[in-house]
Amino acid sequence: MYLRLGRMLLRGIWAAPPCPVSKRRLQPRIPAASGVDAGALSCSAGPVHPLRLIAGIACLVYALLDAFETVILPRRATGRFQLTRLFYRATWSPWALAARHVRNARKRETLLSFYGPLSLVFLIGAWAIALIFGFGLVYFAFPSAFLDQHGAGHPALSDLYVSGTTIFTLGLGDVIPHGVWIRVLVVAEAGIGLGFVALVIGYFPVLYGAFSRREVSISLLDARAGSPPTAFELIRRHSFEGGGAALIVLLEEWERWSAELLESHISYPLLCLFRSQHTSQSWLSALTAILDTCALLIAGVQENSARQAQLTFSMARHALVDLSQIWSLQPAGGSADRLPPEALRTVCDRLCQAGVRVCRDEQSGARLAEMRGLYEGYAQALSRYLAMPLPPFFLEHPKKDNWLSVARVRAEAEAGGSLLHDSDEHGHIF
Repeated sequence: MYLRLGRMLLRGIWAAPPCPVSKRRLQPRIPAASGVDAGALSCSAGPVHPLRLIAGIACLVYALLDAFETVILPRRATGRFQLTRLFYRATWSPWALAARHVRNARKRETLLSFYGPLSLVFLIGAWAIALIFGFGLVYFAFPSAFLDQHGAGHPALSDLYVSGTTIFTLGLGDVIPHGVWIRVLVVAEAGIGLGFVALVIGYFPVLYGAFSRREVSISLLDARAGSPPTAFELIRRHSFEGGGAALIVLLEEWERWSAELLESHISYPLLCLFRSQHTSQSWLSALTAILDTCALLIAGVQENSARQAQLTFSMARHALVDLSQIWSLQPAGGSADRLPPEALRTVCDRLCQAGVRVCRDEQSGARLAEMRGLYEGYAQALSRYLAMPLPPFFLEHPKKDNWLSVARVRAEAEAGGSLLHDSDEHGHIF
């Protein structure tokens, strides 16, 4: 008999409506003068909609996995349908195309520099919208999951409203959840929302810290290789007595810089879109100038820095190739030769005039062309995609370095007399 009563009780519980709060218990708590229809607060029984539940869970997993791979995972994510990947593919190309129609170089660079920070804000917003929509679908899968007099007749809007206020931890309390599982979901969403906010707060310092470390070495290269940096200027400015040792130290620093660039920009590809402070500077132009320098030192310069140049070249090319693969870029072909034979002879002549011992045989020229073929295609592909121009091997008419373009420094140099005058006359000051 007791077993039969237990079975009847279980059948009654499972057959009962999913809302555990009865209309009879709710009505006495609502003042008559409040104007709230107690009948609107009653809930009706109904089955769980499995498609809505599956779609909501899939949306949540998709957004959370993408945020995890983008922010926390310290390696490259390989998903073809990543939200971050799709977002940047859909937004960067139109932005870059619009910027290319700006004729003024400074304004064009300013417009391109806005994209990196703005895209970060919009990406975080896309994650938040995906989470709100996912939890809204999960709530919508349960009939009468909430008591909402103002949203009566629009359960989907009420579910999205609850999802939005919960994930941002507003906790307004004007909507009452029904049932244990709905309350568990609300608490879980509030926890995810709090973690999402903490993740965003911790993401910005890491991102801008890596950006700052990258830009320090680029700024230091300005006085050593010119603006834009060129291989000819970097070698020529180290042609003084003891310059070979200083050049080896510089190449060691850029070997480490290339390794840090590889690690940080693979973990956070968004950094590739963050641009430098000056129009004539970029991480791509600096990396290409270092590769050009190493290729010249290995192929045609008789100095003791060839071994370090090989190490730096290997690391820098590794970074360049891997970063181009992040954006699914193939080596570009059909571009103009950055160092035709006439320009190569000019570079060799000017380096000889500066006191650098240069090899002029045919083997050195062939070896230089072979080394350039290892990286120039990837550099040109990134240059076209990121709208970052590549530096030449040398400039016929060198421009003033960025540090000389500052008004205060320039005025002090003119007041000093010969320093700026010599730079205007000979095209360089070092």
